[in-house]
Amino acid sequence: MKYYVAGHRGMVGSAILRQLQARQAHGAALDLLTRTHAELDLTDQAAVRAFMQAERPDVVILAAARVGGIHANNTYPADFIYDNLMIQANVIHQAHAAGVERLLFLGSSCIYPRAAAQPMAEDALLTGVLEPTNEPYAIAKIAGIKLCESYNRQHGVDYRSVMPTNLYGPGDNFHPENSHVLPALIRRFHEAAQAGASEVTIWGTGTPRREFLHVDDMAEASLFVLDLPHDIYAANTQPMLSHINVGTGQDISILELAEMVAAVTGFGGKIYLDPSKPDGTPRKLMNVDRLAAMGWRSKIALNEGVTTTYRWFLENVAELRG
Repeated sequence: MKYYVAGHRGMVGSAILRQLQARQAHGAALDLLTRTHAELDLTDQAAVRAFMQAERPDVVILAAARVGGIHANNTYPADFIYDNLMIQANVIHQAHAAGVERLLFLGSSCIYPRAAAQPMAEDALLTGVLEPTNEPYAIAKIAGIKLCESYNRQHGVDYRSVMPTNLYGPGDNFHPENSHVLPALIRRFHEAAQAGASEVTIWGTGTPRREFLHVDDMAEASLFVLDLPHDIYAANTQPMLSHINVGTGQDISILELAEMVAAVTGFGGKIYLDPSKPDGTPRKLMNVDRLAAMGWRSKIALNEGVTTTYRWFLENVAELRG
């Protein structure tokens, strides 16, 4: 079986690739196919067509995306909607054109309305207004779900979608402006601890609640959903409501998260809040009953995951910066 992992250098794609490589090491007959952005620009329709026709993978895992936090989404909305729409349309359509029967698309919990009932179940999709700070990205991810469903309905293929909650772990983006909240906090508190700073100020009121899933759990869940027999997947989904939430089912306030990161990084100063900065959605907790009913639950506790992620940061990011 030839697996093409799109976005294999990203946090999620690299975690999925590691798990597929582990299957290889245990004797699974897998041919793993990857391309860097320099080798294949997924926004280039002709290039994606040529690649798919030449390689003819059996399975496609679409983990490639332009991603970022509130600041990045607010600053580059055109990039976020255009790049993600083009990547998804090109990969999904050209996969079908090349005869690919199985595909897994990775989306995001931001597809749900800002005021969706908590925890957010799959059927909350398209029932209300999206969070304005990441609406372009969310629209693109919703389009990806509907692309998969539409190709299933019209062409009889088996294209599935998983919607992760906030992810973190090895390979995360720790950029001071364009990263998500957890890696941004890890970097900020690490630098404050190293500098002996007496205080750290975080964005917003600290009251929004977020759910965090370790990327290794996400990779395991993704392959679990991809490997489900079709009758089990079909019995737990609907043709026009086919995506599956992936999360822990537990959340934490941003202030509580900051306090956890401060402890892990050894920062002993005070934490201040800046309510003039945006909070984003008040709460984003996933209902994971559908996935649990099919037999999968997360395994990595948040404090354990933050600790190992900080260790990865020290070994791979902090040392590179000197």
